[in-house]
Amino acid sequence: MALKRFTLVALVALSLGACEEDRYRGSARHHIPIPAATYALMSEKGMSKDQPILIRSYKKESELEVWKRKANGQYALLKTYPMCRWSGQLGPKVREGDRMAPEGFYAIAPAQMNPNSAYYVSFNMGYPNAFDRAHGRTGSHLMVHGACSSAGCYSMTDDQMGEIYALVREAHNGGQRTVQMQALPFRMTPENLAKHRLDSNIAFWKNLKEGTDYFDVTGDEPQVGVNGGRYVFNASNGDPAAVQAVQRKRQQDETQVAALVAKGTPAIKLIYDDGDQHGTFKRTLVASGSDTLNRAASWGSRDVGVSRPDALTVGPRVVVLDDRGKAKATIRAESADNEVVLAAVAAAGAEPPAKPEAAKTEPARAEAPRAAPAAAATTQLARVQPGAAAPEPVTTGSFGTASAESEPFYRRALSFVPVIGGRSAEASATAPVASVVPATPTEVVAPLPPRRTDRLRTTQLDQPAAAFANQPVTR
Repeated sequence: MALKRFTLVALVALSLGACEEDRYRGSARHHIPIPAATYALMSEKGMSKDQPILIRSYKKESELEVWKRKANGQYALLKTYPMCRWSGQLGPKVREGDRMAPEGFYAIAPAQMNPNSAYYVSFNMGYPNAFDRAHGRTGSHLMVHGACSSAGCYSMTDDQMGEIYALVREAHNGGQRTVQMQALPFRMTPENLAKHRLDSNIAFWKNLKEGTDYFDVTGDEPQVGVNGGRYVFNASNGDPAAVQAVQRKRQQDETQVAALVAKGTPAIKLIYDDGDQHGTFKRTLVASGSDTLNRAASWGSRDVGVSRPDALTVGPRVVVLDDRGKAKATIRAESADNEVVLAAVAAAGAEPPAKPEAAKTEPARAEAPRAAPAAAATTQLARVQPGAAAPEPVTTGSFGTASAESEPFYRRALSFVPVIGGRSAEASATAPVASVVPATPTEVVAPLPPRRTDRLRTTQLDQPAAAFANQPVTR
């Protein structure tokens, strides 16, 4: 009798363990619940699962925010998630195959949700929207999805994506017809606008800022339209008081930008080897390798691996621009963090050449040379372009300083847990330091790993709405 009872208990335990492991795989992914901790956070902030949400993504900061409307009708920040991967450069997607993740204002309807994605779960951003089509832009299947791999999408960890998917689904179920996603190049701060003031995309980014300013000032979702090749906001119901408040904010920001420029803030353009990821993931990638990051971030996705890991172990190139927007020097910074970028520029001592006509410049390219593998990532050198006689500076910081042996496993594992409430902080072990290296170093270029092109499809934008709900996963 005791043996039978023990056997029964063991079978029940095994069954529960199997359900715990597979409960959100396969068809069950459509019913992924909102985690209990997030429910508690919503309750603490006066929110419910049925209330509308709004999503904001930031490339440079590699973060995605979920905002939720409270009982008073205004949106408040619910959570900020560190982003595992985005590809391409700052700036809008223009054509199919350019690896650029879209920027703009997008609407996610229930038909765009895909619980059968090869990348765990996903939703289609709705690119190209009316603005993109007005500019003749091409491309399709641009998603927010799981796995740490991107070819023009915004990629979260599977755990994060399951939670975000559930939040969007419950907002739809609560009556929200479409969820607005504001896909932005960076946080629209005076500091970022001052540094990027001569970028070729600045007019487009200022147009996006008109919509984000309205949201920041009023706490309400802007109505979005397109007219004359520009985004227009709240054209049908512009509240005079809100319009005036937004205009005041815009003037205050412009005043701060002018003050920063007067203080010597350099005009720059960032060029990535191929997109970026949040520092929490980059530290794990450098310390433990792409396989470890892939296993922890992508447990529910097909095994597509971390895309272009060689491009992630170094920061962007910083092109310093002169007053005409022409490149006068290019240096490598360890990350896109504002302080790190400014430290790299200061270390390079990038001053306008005595004879501008004789200065050599490097054209901006969408696909920059690939960087060294993770083992050599921390020796990547900051370079002044040909024509500059100064020694080549290199900025160093926290990435690559830890090792798998020196850091406990549980700490590395915790780096994949979404940050609960507020903005996630990117810790830095040491401040950026500039050092001088020989002027003719040897550069190592890592070969590009083969792409898994047979596993990139998720949902089909050109299918009827009913096709999204039960689309099978195919290879």
